[in-house]
Amino acid sequence: MSHTTPLEQSVREQLERYFTDLGESEPRDMLAMVITCVERPVLQVALEKSQGNQSKAAEMLGITRSTLRKKLLAHNLQP
Repeated sequence: MSHTTPLEQSVREQLERYFTDLGESEPRDMLAMVITCVERPVLQVALEKSQGNQSKAAEMLGITRSTLRKKLLAHNLQP
């Protein structure tokens, strides 16, 4: 039996809302949309929790500092 986390449940609920809002339109690039929507707040929280220390934030996220910097630029977040 699989256990759904509150985060997974929240994503499912938001996707259901997304499909309702789409109506008859076909969804496009859903995975990229979800990743972008989730990635930005995850980066923000990691930076907040590390008091802006990018090395600590990157370690927390399981990515390199270089990757973190690229993602911050992609999301237009100030390093």
